[in-house]
Amino acid sequence: MEDYFKKILQAQVYEVAKKTPLEKANNLSKALKNNIYLKREDLQDVFSFKIRGAFNKMRQLPLSKLANGVITSSAGNHAQGVALSALKLNCKATILMPVTTPLVKVNAVKNLKAKVILFGDNYDETHKEALRLSEENNLCFIHPFDDPEVIAGQGTIAIEIEQQIKEPPEAIYVAVGGGGLIAGISTYIKQIWPTVKIIGVEPEDADAMTKSLKNMKLIELSTVGQFADGVAVKKVGVKTFEIGKKYIDKMITVNTDEICAAIKDVFEDTRSILEPAGALSIAGMKKDIFESNYKNKNLIGIACGANMNFDRLRFVAERAALGEYKEAMFAVEIPEKAGSLIEFCSLLNNRNLTEFSYRMSNSINAQIFIGIEINGIVDKKNLLNEFKKSNYPFIDISNDELSKNHLRHMVGGRLTQKYTESNKSNYLELLYRFEFPERPGALINFLKNMKSNWTISIFHYRNHGSDIGKIVIGVLIKSTEINYWNKFVEFLGYKYWDETNNQTYKLFLGASDKI
Repeated sequence: MEDYFKKILQAQVYEVAKKTPLEKANNLSKALKNNIYLKREDLQDVFSFKIRGAFNKMRQLPLSKLANGVITSSAGNHAQGVALSALKLNCKATILMPVTTPLVKVNAVKNLKAKVILFGDNYDETHKEALRLSEENNLCFIHPFDDPEVIAGQGTIAIEIEQQIKEPPEAIYVAVGGGGLIAGISTYIKQIWPTVKIIGVEPEDADAMTKSLKNMKLIELSTVGQFADGVAVKKVGVKTFEIGKKYIDKMITVNTDEICAAIKDVFEDTRSILEPAGALSIAGMKKDIFESNYKNKNLIGIACGANMNFDRLRFVAERAALGEYKEAMFAVEIPEKAGSLIEFCSLLNNRNLTEFSYRMSNSINAQIFIGIEINGIVDKKNLLNEFKKSNYPFIDISNDELSKNHLRHMVGGRLTQKYTESNKSNYLELLYRFEFPERPGALINFLKNMKSNWTISIFHYRNHGSDIGKIVIGVLIKSTEINYWNKFVEFLGYKYWDETNNQTYKLFLGASDKI
């Protein structure tokens, strides 16, 4: 068994890494009624903690290995850590990145004089190719997380925390991807402060460590969400899992809206913008405070990265309101008659509207897509109770991805008569959500493989500045061809969801006229 504690004490990181501050987040502390501290790893020269592990590993390589050069696979932060370390140690670095990697991250690595090879649509494909090239060219592979020296380098964060806070905190919250960061921090903290809780945080759609600890064995996810791309790992490390079993007290999962709200929280305290993975710990901390009812506790969140794409900010701002319970979204049915809207708005008790769309369903009813400003989760519960007491049929769509990503921008429009009542038995309108790799040719590949007699009836796409494009497509096909369609979507290889029976789709874009 590796002596990780000793390795952390002996780690060599400060030739290139900074001792980052532990800052009190005054606004968050006041709002959450606890003393919230942020460990500002976003202030490293590469805007991420990853420089610590990468440099510690490379600093201890024999000169003969350095002379041959190093290689790694990464979508961003680890790539920059290896590239900067190689520049400092005067060795060559080859970085493999998925072809979907945003240009801002590719350019950041190139600016550090590393050779960049774009390969594969996802990290796993890129990783396998990097290992192949490592063998073929005798290059030392620098693992992003499952390496004792990398883990030890990340553990130096814990040494600094010990030096920067007067007494042990109640808990330390750490983002988890492959597990290197939480393995390093927990190993050191549990030796010096055994009672301090080590709490890992993952996205709901990339929860490999959560599932592995629950099952007490390594679990490989079939797919992972890409919003928090810095932690989008299908399987945690063998070494990091063994350490996690020993030292992690609890895992928390958060959704995209909660991550966006945490990004906003940190911005309001520091005027810095964390990337989604960088804000994970704060999102998990907020959720844990609410669930554990903490008051006046000292709590630390690792702000572990700030390699944010500017194009994502619009999406983050839009979704933050939902994540911090400042906005709720509903589909509501009201009578199609004069004065009905004023009557409905009286339910809102002077709450502001954030969005309002509707289409006439028939001469009797109207369907409203509405966003309402609220003040926290308790206020939302009160609003829901008011709706339940009323005579208005409604659906809370605040957590419906189709509604949040697409329908709120698309409400309105009906099928032409050609495909409605007289042809229902012959034609079907199918509605699917897809995640395309964000690269040229992805949409063309989709269209070329469609049958020529299929008609696109709905199409909506928004660029969120991430590695994937989120698209919703409605297709009119003959009912006899449904099997061909099913084979088609499987053949594409894109992640997809069948939304044909989604109730909000039926209300606002389909043929339903009832909630």
